[in-house]
Amino acid sequence: MIGSVRGKLTLKQPPSLIVEVAGIGYEVQSPMSTFYQLPDTGADLFLYTHLIVREDARELYGFASLNERALFRALIRISGVGGRMALSILSGMSAEDFAACIQRNDSGTLIKIPGVGKKTAERLIVEMKDRIGELPAGGASRTESGAADAQQEAYSALIALGYRAPEVARMLQDIESADRSAEDIIRLALQAQTAESR
Repeated sequence: MIGSVRGKLTLKQPPSLIVEVAGIGYEVQSPMSTFYQLPDTGADLFLYTHLIVREDARELYGFASLNERALFRALIRISGVGGRMALSILSGMSAEDFAACIQRNDSGTLIKIPGVGKKTAERLIVEMKDRIGELPAGGASRTESGAADAQQEAYSALIALGYRAPEVARMLQDIESADRSAEDIIRLALQAQTAESR
């Protein structure tokens, strides 16, 4: 098991990033909550990681905190929830919002997350009830990405997270992108999407 990586951040393309360690570039999948905290490209980076080994692939997931990784691991233990869906959940709402949904039996908000259907939302509520006290807390901080075309990067990232193109266009249409990084635009879009579902 690869528990963490420390190296140079060489690429940020949500939800993927590349961390170069001793000349080897590790491709890591991360939730947007981690992307908000990334340093500029070229800077040193440390991530807690979780490796999923499948018959056809090995996927490395990276997190800014142990709490994020703990929630990710709790989610993937649930039947029908894989790494991609767990990333969508972590990207679509904070740990506090997720805990609130579980406590309120709010499947309606959960199904707004790409890839989460009604049955999966209900399963999440039932199976996470026992673990609600163990769920992490804490929000994400803002970091500038310095991307040349933040709006396009945000669009591509939301598509990669599972939203459909018309939905992404609607999410981004009311966001003023001037002087905002891609991470800021994505965060605002996801917050607006969560607010709409309430």
